[in-house]
Formats: sequence, structure tokens, C-alpha cells
Amino acid sequence: MPSTNKSTIAENMKKYRNKMGISQDRLSKLADITYNTIIKIESGANKNPTIETLSKIAKALAVGVDDLIK
Repeated sequence: MPSTNKSTIAENMKKYRNKMGISQDRLSKLADITYNTIIKIESGANKNPTIETLSKIAKALAVGVDDLIK
């Protein structure tokens, strides 16, 4: 099965972020993660963020980690 350019995590992050109506910059502050890290994950440059990073993002987006990775 061919994979898309962006990872599932990137797609889901963007989806939940847009649903909340917040910017990448706002998400980085809410999750206490650098803005650059958010950009890298959403752009697909970082396809395997650490579980700690994912947990912070999931918490900031008010979703579970599994919601981001499925």
C-alpha cells in the first residue's frame, strides 16, 4: 500500500488543530513544544515524533494519543 506524502499523525494533528481553530504557533505554546517541532511534524518532515511529544500535542488538542496515530 503506497504511503501518502504526509504521515497520519500530520493529517490528524492538522484536522484537530483546525477543529479547535488554533494556529501552529498557538498549539506549540499549549503543548509546550517548539514551534519548529510542530511545523516539522505537520509537514511530514518528522514522521516519528517521540511519545512524550505526541502526548503533549494530544493533551493540548484535547484528544488521545491514539486519535493522532490512527
